[in-house]
Amino acid sequence: MNKLAVAVIAALFAFATTGALADDKTPAQPVDQAKLKAERDAAKAAQANMTPEEKAAAKKSKRAQHGKEEAQIEKVGNLPSGPQKAEAIKTSTEATKNDPKALPSKEAKQKALTEQEKASAKAGGQ
Repeated sequence: MNKLAVAVIAALFAFATTGALADDKTPAQPVDQAKLKAERDAAKAAQANMTPEEKAAAKKSKRAQHGKEEAQIEKVGNLPSGPQKAEAIKTSTEATKNDPKALPSKEAKQKALTEQEKASAKAGGQ
């Protein structure tokens, strides 16, 4: 009986999440197909006019660029871009708004520490 209940709950959860994911009603971004085709044709024509040495140099350059990107991803992970980057910056800013500001001197740090100790002593004594 318990196994049946677990299976039913799992099935309901699966169907509920599928329905929530399928509810994305955002319209697709408009794309100018003619412009994209013209750019693709121009790139093909430019590559066809390249000499074998130029092709080899382009291939080597592309391989080096790809290797640099892979090293970057391995080093720090996949960096967000566009809206993801803006959202990451916003959440980081919101998270650090209430952080205490850096104090300029030892005296200021000591004064802030003593004030904090007094405040915690008052709160603990009540």
